[in-house]
Amino acid sequence: MGRRENASGTIGSHLRGAFGDGERFDPGRPGVRVLILLGVVAAVVAGIYAWRSQPVPEPLSPPTPAGGMSPATPSPTSSVTIYITGKIREPGVLALPAGSRVVDAITAAGGVKKGAKPGSLNLARRLVDGEQIIVGQSAPPGSNFVPDAGSATILSLNSATADQLEQLPGVGEVLAQRIIEYRDTHGGFQNIEQLREVSGIGERKYAEIKDKVSP
Repeated sequence: MGRRENASGTIGSHLRGAFGDGERFDPGRPGVRVLILLGVVAAVVAGIYAWRSQPVPEPLSPPTPAGGMSPATPSPTSSVTIYITGKIREPGVLALPAGSRVVDAITAAGGVKKGAKPGSLNLARRLVDGEQIIVGQSAPPGSNFVPDAGSATILSLNSATADQLEQLPGVGEVLAQRIIEYRDTHGGFQNIEQLREVSGIGERKYAEIKDKVSP
């Protein structure tokens, strides 16, 4: 026991001699800097950890309409509005899908009356928005359409539009355009016999339309 006490006393004497009695440990300026740096690093790490620990808000989904169905986006529709009259069962204003033809308009109007005929109307012609279709009777002044074969209405070759020319028997879109091109190139028609010079008009077709046109 005596030796242990002597050893302890000796170690204590050396420590007191090195640091002095009652003095604290002084790490010095380099040590202080290291301690400050460690404190800053610890604070940064703690801040990052706290930030990552925060709950992430979830985006709100749009409210679902009643019935669980999403609202439908209306799709644009394309249509033509025409007025059909004459010897037709249900004359009046009709709205038909774009691309419809004269025959579709007649069908939508209930068809022609009993005993009536569409005459020389081009049933395959596409409808034009805002036009008037007259079935089986003479057209009033200013009308753009040629009625049936028994009508005395005459179409002027020098003022007719492509749509009007397409109402002639056997005249479609291509042939109507050729007639207009011939008219523009030759300064108009001087007589109806010049129709024979239009490509696509033979003697048979000329005989069908010669009584329905004038220069």
